[in-house]
Amino acid sequence: MNRRFALLAPLAFLLPLPAAAEKIPLGTISDYLNGLTTVEADFTQVNSDGSISTGKIYIRRPGRVRFEYAPPDRSLVIAGGQQVAVFDAKSNQPPEQYPLKRTPLNLILAENIDLSRAKMVVGHTEDGTSTRVRAQDPETPEYGTIELVFTSNPVELRQWIITDDLGQQTTVVLGELKKGGSMGARLFDISAEMKRRGN
Repeated sequence: MNRRFALLAPLAFLLPLPAAAEKIPLGTISDYLNGLTTVEADFTQVNSDGSISTGKIYIRRPGRVRFEYAPPDRSLVIAGGQQVAVFDAKSNQPPEQYPLKRTPLNLILAENIDLSRAKMVVGHTEDGTSTRVRAQDPETPEYGTIELVFTSNPVELRQWIITDDLGQQTTVVLGELKKGGSMGARLFDISAEMKRRGN
């Protein structure tokens, strides 16, 4: 599976989940996501072929995310300027690039998240420990879905599962979220990273 869609997803079996919880309303989840400005966290990614990657994620809303993959992978994925760039650590070629709107991750990086929009949420369930919200872009549902997993008291994003346009799934499990820190624009500057690598 292409890593470009891999950056859109997280996994429950790695999470210490609390006891039974009420289903979190979509309005509450929208408010929570809109309140996230910057987030830094470790992540574990389970790819569609069963392989596992780890690394660190940086989010600066709206529209910016950086996935730094740990050795032996060392790949890098940056979203910024409405583009996503996938840097392959084993290649000296320029990164693969495509529009951010082509990935369901765009839904949680939007400036104003409103999960009550018509046909955006296609699943909203609670399993006793967490609330799951499956969403798609109503205008381009063919680009796939993102399933967000939250725990409550307080509301916290724990993981996401991205199902791409080919039906392949990638899960991203988030570690402890460090919120509200300062993040320089260079972290999300695709052109600067290309120059640094000599692309």
